[in-house]
Amino acid sequence: MSWWRSAAIYQVYLRSFADGNGDGIGDLAGLEQRLPYLRDLGVDALWIAPWYVSPMADGGYDVADYRMIDPSFGSLAGAEHFIGAAHEHGLRVIIDIVPNHTSDEHVWFQEALRAAPGSPERARYHFRDSPNNWPSRFGGPAWTQVPDGQWYLHLFDAKQPDLNWENPQVRAEFKSILRFWLDRGVDGFRIDVADRLVKQHGLPDKADPGNPDVPPAYVYEGPGAPDKDRPEVHEIFRSWRRLLNEYDGERTFVGEMWVRDPDRFALYLRPDELHTAFNFAFLRCAWEPAALREVIDQTLETHRKVAAPPTWVLSNHDVTRHVTRYGREDTRFTKRVHDVPTDLELGTRRARAAALLSMALPGNVYVYQGDELGLPEVFDLPDEVRQDPVFRRTGGRDLGRDGCRVPLPWEGEEPPFGFGSDGTWLPQPEDWQGLTAASQADDAGSMLALYRLALRIRRHEPALGDGKLRWLPSEEGVLAFERDPGFVCLVNLSDSPVRVPAGTPLLASTELAGDELGPDATVWIHTEA
Repeated sequence: MSWWRSAAIYQVYLRSFADGNGDGIGDLAGLEQRLPYLRDLGVDALWIAPWYVSPMADGGYDVADYRMIDPSFGSLAGAEHFIGAAHEHGLRVIIDIVPNHTSDEHVWFQEALRAAPGSPERARYHFRDSPNNWPSRFGGPAWTQVPDGQWYLHLFDAKQPDLNWENPQVRAEFKSILRFWLDRGVDGFRIDVADRLVKQHGLPDKADPGNPDVPPAYVYEGPGAPDKDRPEVHEIFRSWRRLLNEYDGERTFVGEMWVRDPDRFALYLRPDELHTAFNFAFLRCAWEPAALREVIDQTLETHRKVAAPPTWVLSNHDVTRHVTRYGREDTRFTKRVHDVPTDLELGTRRARAAALLSMALPGNVYVYQGDELGLPEVFDLPDEVRQDPVFRRTGGRDLGRDGCRVPLPWEGEEPPFGFGSDGTWLPQPEDWQGLTAASQADDAGSMLALYRLALRIRRHEPALGDGKLRWLPSEEGVLAFERDPGFVCLVNLSDSPVRVPAGTPLLASTELAGDELGPDATVWIHTEA
């Protein structure tokens, strides 16, 4: 079976993972030093957020040079050494590719600014004499005017001009970029905003553009939107898949697409396109049994049609951490909400249960850095340190994504908690000493211990990973399913303890009380095969 069908993949947000040179910014040296930690955690692969040269207007998702490493992270030689070191630890490396837009400091965009309207240089981007009504996903309009009067499109920040994928030069350039990194040994690519590369020809107005002054929500737009999920995008990914197939070692693609319609989502996962894509319906889902079962069933059926493995993800660098989300009255994720009460004890208990649920489902599982430590969202960052352009473009109505990107606490009793010797690029909470990796390492009841044991069981348990599941009869508020051979997962989302099925408990998110599992908890059971 191909490794990517059942892998446990750890997302590294490099700036916030580990600092190897003491400047307060995470880097490749720090990441390489922590490879034993990741190996021992039990993951199979690392997905690394953009490490390219960037002015960091959007945390590296504004790329100025796709073939060089940003100096704050290290060097190209250092990246090549890291890839080899990760492979020596049994870890594959997936890197981010950002094909929808470049930085405004990219040489192509600088050439476009110096060139005349209608020039080949401007044809690599979307320039026009007047804007349409499209809003930016980060708030405000999606158009910025240049000195000669033309406007350029940016679906995100103004420093992230959108590329024109009707242009053959753009298509050829990204094939060259893919080859550049494949030749250096990367095992795959996570494709940023994969569904938005192609825009409807002519860039027509939207029928309902929404209010650009309202902070953006993570909503799905229906089919036919002029700026996303265009049918022409699939030929791009078919051509990329052909390129990838030239390389050995089972290289892989994972797409980031916020596409609600399951049939349209499945088109990206046909055998000649992407291997996998993030399952955001599961991430967004409320901590409720009926909602979870519906999402799981729909996900499995969507992927079954195209013989692709699902992915299960609870948090990432763009969304409110699930320890915080699950401690609220409304546990869904539709947008970042910062001013509602959160019960972190409840959220942590549910996060433990959700971790075991996600790892028991068929397919891949993703772990965002800090999930394994039970980190909550950080809300009280001073305005002057916030760097997410969402905060600026919404006038502070949306505090942005910095709260889930705070550097990891490794050890010690006070900041920077072993992250580096010279502070951290975003301040850590003073009270994180109980959440450090060191403080949890020898605590059998910690979140870190739970993740380590769950991932180890998942790797060696033949019933887990890719495959099928069967739902079992269960009482109200409970989800129960079995997987062959001889494995049962039971999730208690009710307010009362429930009886555990017969068998040998392998792992529980909370301590069992005899043969009963408490509320907001999950247990794995080995049964007779």
